[in-house]
Amino acid sequence: MEFPPPPPPPPPPKAEIILDAPLHAIGFEIDDVSPEKVTGRLRVTPKCCQPFKVLHGGVSALISEALASIGAHVASGLQRVAGIQLSINHLKRAELGDLIKAEANPVNVGRTIQVWEVRLYKVDPSNMERKDLISSSRVTLLSNMPVPEHAKDVGEKLKKYAKL
Repeated sequence: MEFPPPPPPPPPPKAEIILDAPLHAIGFEIDDVSPEKVTGRLRVTPKCCQPFKVLHGGVSALISEALASIGAHVASGLQRVAGIQLSINHLKRAELGDLIKAEANPVNVGRTIQVWEVRLYKVDPSNMERKDLISSSRVTLLSNMPVPEHAKDVGEKLKKYAKL
């Protein structure tokens, strides 16, 4: 008795596509990518805490610049972008074990300069609608620069992931 061949394996879930290596290294998961919004989440672990077991401010800055850069890259038609200024306000703490949601939205998408606002919230796991703002940042980026040859695959990864 012969059995039919097994079906091909399913495509990898979005979480397996690494869009940003430093974000991936701290456990950040990107949820949505579009020219209008980039969102994701992070469980605060020892990997991203300062010695007092609260989220390190540098991690908040990393998340802010990364999400703004991803959004600006998509909004510019997958052209190269580069952050040139980041301003962040840390408003409340997030402690070890807390769930953080992040959302980046464009303030202005120009031909050569984009400005994005990024907000990080501590989310109540029992009620995902309840959230407290823990940081707010503004990221300014140069945009519409040519993508170097060695980085052409970046756009392809985003196309698989983004809602364009």
